[in-house]
Amino acid sequence: MRVKAESGEKDIMRAFFALCGALLPLLAVGAPPADPCVKVAGKTFAAPTDVLACQKSFPFNETLRQNVLTNMERVFDFFTFEDYYLKSPPPFQESTVNIRETLAKINNTHFKTDYDFNIAIYDFTTQLNDGHTRWFPDCYTLYQNILPAPVVNIEVDGVQGVFVAPDSVEFLSQLGDEFTSFFDDLGFDWKRLAGAKVVEIEGRDPYDYVDFIAKTVSGNYLDHGVRVNSVFSSYRVSGTNFSQRIGDLAGPTVVRQTSLHMKLIPVHSRAVESVDIPFLANYLGLPFTDGPSFWAANCAANDLTNGVDLKGFRVQDLPRKLAKAEIIDKSGGNGINLPPPFLPNTTSVPGSEGVIKSFILPDNKTGVMFLGSFAGDFDRFQADVVAAISAFQKAKVSQLLLDLTNNGGGFVCLGQFLHQYLSGSQIGYPGFVSTNRANPLAQTIVAADIDLGLDARFTFYTADNCMAGNQVLEWTDLDTEIKTAGVKDDPHAPPDLLVSGNFRHNWRTAWSFFDENVPIAYESELPTFRFNYTAETYNKPQALWEFAAKQLFG
Repeated sequence: MRVKAESGEKDIMRAFFALCGALLPLLAVGAPPADPCVKVAGKTFAAPTDVLACQKSFPFNETLRQNVLTNMERVFDFFTFEDYYLKSPPPFQESTVNIRETLAKINNTHFKTDYDFNIAIYDFTTQLNDGHTRWFPDCYTLYQNILPAPVVNIEVDGVQGVFVAPDSVEFLSQLGDEFTSFFDDLGFDWKRLAGAKVVEIEGRDPYDYVDFIAKTVSGNYLDHGVRVNSVFSSYRVSGTNFSQRIGDLAGPTVVRQTSLHMKLIPVHSRAVESVDIPFLANYLGLPFTDGPSFWAANCAANDLTNGVDLKGFRVQDLPRKLAKAEIIDKSGGNGINLPPPFLPNTTSVPGSEGVIKSFILPDNKTGVMFLGSFAGDFDRFQADVVAAISAFQKAKVSQLLLDLTNNGGGFVCLGQFLHQYLSGSQIGYPGFVSTNRANPLAQTIVAADIDLGLDARFTFYTADNCMAGNQVLEWTDLDTEIKTAGVKDDPHAPPDLLVSGNFRHNWRTAWSFFDENVPIAYESELPTFRFNYTAETYNKPQALWEFAAKQLFG
């Protein structure tokens, strides 16, 4: 009897579990899906698959599309280069696009998620190849997708090739145990890739793939060659420190890929290996715990998203507005230090504590000024230039190298100042013409500024604004212009953004010295000298400077 009872109990249990199995799908229909953002919350590093699941969990919203596109359409009315993009002059033809048609196409495209919509706009503005005119949706540019195989273009035995950066272990290990343990847990030995010769990337010749990244990911520069350079890993200044830029191939600031396929030849080997290299996403945004808090912290408009009416501020609290033409590099927040063996060890001179790093090379006759940026402290930049040149003169330096690697631009007037100071000419107007776009709203703003008697503390439109070249306005700058002029209710005025983002635009065009009908941005001048990087110079500033001094000065 007991056996029968046990058998009956088993039958009942089987029936119970079968019933549960049948009911669970029905219950799940009404239950909310798991929040994928919880899985990546609180993590500095996360698998790209998990990051994409979080970012794509926000559904497409038509109200947000209309808000963003209306804002962009009206900001583009101020964009000085729009007509040139209809037929870009050689050698810049790959930037040719009909901006209004593209916006209309995006407006009519079906998107499943907010991510898809924003990335479509991000890609469109990126491929304008104008770092002064880009859409940055904060929600989806908060992760840097890092490949543990940054690439460099160096010459070995007289032949150029693409290689995994030889210093990648020393460089990327600075990201910490959370970064390295991810690959350890996968059983992936990324360190053995350092210095490997790259034979193929995603089925393409490595240089073809580099060109592809330069065309689709890099943006920022009309000149294709400059964009190619940004694909590779190289040194720079982040903040006030030497650091190493991962490069656009191995460090894009939008998460798309989970891995990259390469064929390569490791160091001390002759055999070609096929390797699928995983990406790892590095979070650079504000803390969150789940999807709603991720959106609130990083995606929704905040107090800094839109502009303000400056007339509500005390005049003495407002600094003079200064023209800027700075590139935004979202990876700049990930300032990984240049490994110590790569840092200059020669004599530094006064004025090297900021974005300018100045040195005297061991030959005692060559001075170097590495200008990491033209942004930052406006007055300190000028003081540091003067201090460095004075130190060079005191040391009887007779040769000067200027290194502008990855400088990213900044205050237009500082570029003007540097040129005029070094040439010994009078500091003042540089002598070329620059203009704004006189759309109806711009004319209304200027008229209102005149009526209100606003000066350079309130508006960029004043006559004493530094007119030294192309100039960028962030969205908050333009919106502040509109609100301070009191014309936000003008039918041409862009609406406040409902999401956290920045649509910056090239607001002023500088015209060429040689032909004032041609924007200076379209003047392309090939270098007089070209030197290939080597394993000794690609990421060692001092070694590169010493090589250049020998080649240029003898």
